Amino acid sequence: MFENLTTAHLADACLRAGVPVRCAALPPVVAGTRAAGRALPCVHVGSVDVFLEVYESAGPGDVLVVDNGGRRDEACVGDLAVLEARAAGLSGVVIWGLHRDTADIRAIGLPVFSLGALPTGPRRLDPRPADGGLSRAEAAGFEVTRDDAVLADDDGVVVVAADRAAELTDLAAAIRDTERRQAELVRGGTTLRDQLRFGDYLARRRDEPDHTFRAHLRAIGGAIEE
Repeated sequence: MFENLTTAHLADACLRAGVPVRCAALPPVVAGTRAAGRALPCVHVGSVDVFLEVYESAGPGDVLVVDNGGRRDEACVGDLAVLEARAAGLSGVVIWGLHRDTADIRAIGLPVFSLGALPTGPRRLDPRPADGGLSRAEAAGFEVTRDDAVLADDDGVVVVAADRAAELTDLAAAIRDTERRQAELVRGGTTLRDQLRFGDYLARRRDEPDHTFRAHLRAIGGAIEE
């Protein structure tokens, strides 16, 4: 899923397709790692058992999405939860909150994305949501369910509806390929301004002040923004 794509490509595809961009600035514990797969959401209420329970229904390559409310006063995922995620066949862990045991998580090798690290774990035990906390999660103000797919890399996390993943993958790949061709031309001496006929855009804008650069890009098939 999302092979050879970045979160930036996927986010651009969402914009191009008119799909709301659900993204979060969650960096990886180990730079250069990525995770892609079906979302496996859960809500953390203070105890590790929610992870063990949600792993019971995990499929190969799923991405655990942990909702800890973005809290910065406790770490909710440590090395044992990540090690068990790897044993369950997951491709990564995304945490709307903090992690701990950073050195051990790096050694485990499973991609983990979070708001950061903190030594202390939870000192609370809250009631579980009505659904047991196993069917949905919230992150950065948006909802994630089992009907979603996740891509995470150095730039953060993007979530899309799983039934649109193939469509968005094709669109993202087209954007990626266009931008790679543009980059190669710049390296070869053809500036981006020349490729995008920026002088023509400026001339038209002088006559039509409401003419936008994005409209110009669409007209000439550019792909650097949407």
